[in-house]
Amino acid sequence: MAASKKTMGLGKGLDALFGEVEVAPAESKPKVEGRESVKTGKEEGPLPTEGGVLYIDINDIKPNTSQPRKHFDEEKLEELASSIDQHGLIQPIVLRKLGKGYEIVAGERRWRACRIVGLKQVPCIVKELTDEENMLLAIIENMQREDLNPIEEAEGLKQMIDTYGLTQEQISYSVGKSRPYITNSLRLLKLPEKVQELTAAGEISMGHARALAAIKSKEKQIALAERTAKEGLSVRQIEFMAKESKSPVKKTAKEKKSADEKRVEEDLKKALGTRVNLNRRGKKGKIEIEFYSEDELERLIDLLINI
Repeated sequence: MAASKKTMGLGKGLDALFGEVEVAPAESKPKVEGRESVKTGKEEGPLPTEGGVLYIDINDIKPNTSQPRKHFDEEKLEELASSIDQHGLIQPIVLRKLGKGYEIVAGERRWRACRIVGLKQVPCIVKELTDEENMLLAIIENMQREDLNPIEEAEGLKQMIDTYGLTQEQISYSVGKSRPYITNSLRLLKLPEKVQELTAAGEISMGHARALAAIKSKEKQIALAERTAKEGLSVRQIEFMAKESKSPVKKTAKEKKSADEKRVEEDLKKALGTRVNLNRRGKKGKIEIEFYSEDELERLIDLLINI
């Protein structure tokens, strides 16, 4: 479905959604027995405080099914919970009405921390949002707070395309990122699962992952990703190796290697952790050991000396 002007402006309008609302610490909020409510003549609902903030039963709140963020750092959650325990929840959680309860639009991390603290009611702002606006705002809020890892971010952007048919240009405008950024982010989802796992875990950066995406061989992508996580290869090194892998290699009959020679190359590659070429001419020849930086050269020298 085509994005409306209202939808496309969401990335520019989060201030309107969240505002500058601050909530008093938990101990100074209105205290009444049971659930805070206001008589309407029809039903009872949460009692609004000044500024439109509602204190809502935490058990009436459910996570956002469109939430792109899948991983929450437990240590940071504990730190946030400790802060909320001492000072209260300063920024309300943004919700939308869903059935008999509420769904989180923005603030799931705060909601989780409040559950750790044991709060029964939490300050919230309730908004009327469509499914599309709900999903877009959940993604935008996380991206602007830099709460998503690169893979979660890419999955969120892809969801915009698959679920609502948005173009990359519309997504670029909505989330405030350039078209090349969107394109490169989506390319990460074509990487092997192992590489995506290392990227999501922060063992390799988005820059590393983007450089790996330029390599056609899935096996080489995985090998370099694991090596980067272990040895700390730079993005420039991976880019160099990616260009090298695209370079045409001329083969002649004289350069064909026997099964024994290929096996020796493979054994040396595993032992040294880098590419090795065995070139023979009759009974003579040479062994070529490749390196891509001064640090790697020093590592190979130390390794050969110890051997």
